[in-house]
Amino acid sequence: MQSVFTRARKYVERNLAHGLYRRPIAIKSDRAIVSFTFDDFPRSALDTGGALLRSYGLAGTYYVALGLLDGTSPSGVICSRADIAKLLDEGHEIGCHTYDHCHSWNTSPYAFEASINRNRQELQKNFPGQEFHTLSYPISEPRPETKRRAGSHFLACRAGGQVFNRGKADLNQLSAYFLERANGDLGAVKALIRACHKEGGWLIFATHDVAESPSQFGCSPSFFEDVVSFAVKSGAHVLPVARALNLIQEQNLPASEASANA
Repeated sequence: MQSVFTRARKYVERNLAHGLYRRPIAIKSDRAIVSFTFDDFPRSALDTGGALLRSYGLAGTYYVALGLLDGTSPSGVICSRADIAKLLDEGHEIGCHTYDHCHSWNTSPYAFEASINRNRQELQKNFPGQEFHTLSYPISEPRPETKRRAGSHFLACRAGGQVFNRGKADLNQLSAYFLERANGDLGAVKALIRACHKEGGWLIFATHDVAESPSQFGCSPSFFEDVVSFAVKSGAHVLPVARALNLIQEQNLPASEASANA
């Protein structure tokens, strides 16, 4: 059982940065927007999760820490350079997870930013012309100064929170719902998608591996497909994070600007 001190510390870590260094964006969509994201990019996320998304004509966002390539992790074998090439060929979005998979609270803001820069350099060295447009904070919510520094490098940065983005969202700390925390309760996920649709919000799903015997950080292929299928049937826009952001910005344009850009 966690001590009162430990619970209090974790509460501070989860909430300290929320009100600081915000970069607001209005989320007001004609229907729900849903994104599927994968942290660490274990191979099963593409081989199984990506294949399921493609079967519905969809793409996801894969957050990679290039310092972990070909390594092992609690969520399985991490992707290889060939997997990244395949991901790009198939039209998925590649996102930044820092080079070293830095703990977003325990790592100093300076070291965290240095790891962002190294991840970008390694991506461009191995895949010239490619860029990271979005970031997922590894392991925990960020420190306020880490949030400020990270936000200056990306169109958006994603955290956790188990809620969808609505009203005035924060591009420096977008909320996400980790599928493994649903504990296989498809009904709860469906209710969340319905609520998101009702409010015209943006629901970002996150997980790690997609495997028949998933880790504690992943989910099964059948559960993942059930979620994807319901999102599609709900009529939601299902898009990778950067493309979802583009849609939100387009929908926020004044009518005169939208007509001019049509």
